[in-house]
Amino acid sequence: MIMKNIKINNNPIGIFDSGVGGLNIMNEIHKILPMENIVYFADTLNLPYGSKSKDKIIDLSRKISFFLVKKKVKLIVIACNTASIFSLNIMKNFKIPMLGVIDPCIKFAILKSKNMKIGIIGTEATVNSNLYVNKINKIAKYNVYQQACPLFVPFVEEGIINGNIIDVIIKKYLDSLLKIDIDTLILGCTHYSFLKKALIKNIKKKISIIDPSKYMAQEVLNVLKKKSLISENRFKKNYSFLKIYVSCNEKKFKNTYYKLFNKKIFNVKKVNLEDM
Repeated sequence: MIMKNIKINNNPIGIFDSGVGGLNIMNEIHKILPMENIVYFADTLNLPYGSKSKDKIIDLSRKISFFLVKKKVKLIVIACNTASIFSLNIMKNFKIPMLGVIDPCIKFAILKSKNMKIGIIGTEATVNSNLYVNKINKIAKYNVYQQACPLFVPFVEEGIINGNIIDVIIKKYLDSLLKIDIDTLILGCTHYSFLKKALIKNIKKKISIIDPSKYMAQEVLNVLKKKSLISENRFKKNYSFLKIYVSCNEKKFKNTYYKLFNKKIFNVKKVNLEDM
């Protein structure tokens, strides 16, 4: 359906993460907004963010956001749970919409849970912040259980998302959550979206898995509509562009992308964060 009376803005959507985690969000955005231009930044030099200090994460997020603003993005998606937790409120002085991945996942987790037992897996920084627990309990008195999964991100960054070693790690991390009989599981790190099939295989019971990718894509669509920022490119076939920047080792990023999606990507450029 063609939307009328919507202000046209062809500037790109900006997305950033510590590595490949936000690529699933990028792909979901492209599915529902195929004519939107996208600029993606992967801070491969400083990954993983989950073990970094709050001040370091805020500093990196600010530098990357300024870089994206220089690329004339109209909206920024912080496609990293750790960066969303520590940086989103501080970055709201930017003159463009800034979206984090926390709130959309919480909203749908509360809607999905029937027994009011919600599990969260994330990085050590995400779990230690207790932000998910605090936000959920402000809405309703659910039982919320957390588990840090520090090994997941390094494996995903190597393109390893299934196999015996992944099965062993998933069982080790999720055993305590499953014994509590959670009925909803929030993937509290965008990298974990790549492990969704392996998680389903090893959980072996009906649990609603809240994957940030599709919920964030819908949030982007809602904000673009609300702010009248829908691109006119949606009326032009194959018009949109994708540009990817990394802070280190563009060759490795390309290789990991191929392992994850079974297709090559070429337009990856290295930039120096310290020059931003």
